[in-house]
Amino acid sequence: MRSSRHCLLIGLVLAGLRPAAEAASDIFDRLRERDPGTWKPAAESPLPDPKRIINTSNAFLKEKEPEMTAEEYALYERISTMMGSQPEFALKLLEAMMNEKEPPSPAFEFILGNVYYSAGQTDQAEASYLRAVKRFPSFIRGWTNLGVLYYMADKYAEAMPCFAKAVALGDHDPNTLGLLGYCLERTGNLVTAEMAYMQALAGSPDNADWMEGLLRVYVQGKQYGRAESLVRSLIKLRPTKRELWLAQANILLAGGRKLEAIVMLEAATGAGIAGSEELGLLGDLYAEQGFNAEAAGIYQRLLAVTPALGEEKLLSFARVLIAAGRLAPAEDVLGRLHPDPASPAHLHFLQTTADLHAARRQWPLARRTLQELLQIAPLDGRALLALGRAFAAEDDLPHAAFAFESAWRIPAVQYGASLELANLELKNRHYEKSVEYLQKALSIENSDAVQDFLARVKTLIGRNE
Repeated sequence: MRSSRHCLLIGLVLAGLRPAAEAASDIFDRLRERDPGTWKPAAESPLPDPKRIINTSNAFLKEKEPEMTAEEYALYERISTMMGSQPEFALKLLEAMMNEKEPPSPAFEFILGNVYYSAGQTDQAEASYLRAVKRFPSFIRGWTNLGVLYYMADKYAEAMPCFAKAVALGDHDPNTLGLLGYCLERTGNLVTAEMAYMQALAGSPDNADWMEGLLRVYVQGKQYGRAESLVRSLIKLRPTKRELWLAQANILLAGGRKLEAIVMLEAATGAGIAGSEELGLLGDLYAEQGFNAEAAGIYQRLLAVTPALGEEKLLSFARVLIAAGRLAPAEDVLGRLHPDPASPAHLHFLQTTADLHAARRQWPLARRTLQELLQIAPLDGRALLALGRAFAAEDDLPHAAFAFESAWRIPAVQYGASLELANLELKNRHYEKSVEYLQKALSIENSDAVQDFLARVKTLIGRNE
């Protein structure tokens, strides 16, 4: 049982995703499909103080709940003052009643369950509550307390029908409705969870616990319009909770509003609220938009607060440094990496190292690194393109053509390979072949620059004739 849960909320969890410009494409691809629906409740759950719920239920509701016998009530009056300060002693007195021939009343069973709970004997408390509601099925607070007991043990499937029964019997307390909503959410019943959270908020409009629950339901149901409005309200209530800023960024990304997400994350960073996940996402977004200097600055801050930065994030950092022309710092970042040769990160490491060599025009080193990569992954299109460019830079056109032709067969890089082959054919004065490759490139992605290039090459065909 977790006492730290009292009045806490589920945290926001969103998977980090990273898109890319050509220099970092394989590191940032996941940002293209960022889905806030991956946001799941964290381990901690929202809960008004369970001791308060159970302890304040010691007074009975007239005409709605079972009554004690005169003897039970006399004993209850004697021990009621002991329940808070001496629960163990009170328990001994109450258990003495269980030795009588007549079973205790449902009301007495309920009080006994409360005392068991206060004494930390939850199994006995559960048994007492179950006996109470079995003998008096309309016992509202018996169902509520039994639900709280199951809730505290993470038994959400068992807690849910208890809270639902209490609500059906007339318990419209916002806490009961909110707890019902949370249990419904955790058991996958999002539609009913949404209704329960909304009823809880109707009675307690500013309860951030239930607002966050409703936000999770909206996000999981991809109701991003409603989620965006709700997360803005939550940020006003809890402006220092960074998970809410991250949730808003993911909601904006789900709508393709990347620049707005950047502005929002920059605001969180400027206010000192952003943590490592927020900084990482902001750096990835900057890199994806081609703001390499800004991305490098954010990654530098991220490295300062998280020295043990993950391999992929360090590779992202190195790539934006290379794209920004900061080659010495990029080499330092790569020097931190020693990926397992069997891991996918090793291929990314080799590609980034080759990019660094190419930026320094160290073509033999770039070629050797790319050839090492292609021995592991012979169909890596980006590596084949880079190898062809290295050969072309050394004026080794036959080997460059072979590398580009190999890359051209891979759909993901066919556009770039078509342009490279068009250039090679132009150098060789094979104008018709150059036109064919340019037309292929335009069939994949239309571009004014390529259209102009094609027009100039066609002019050369006419002159040649």
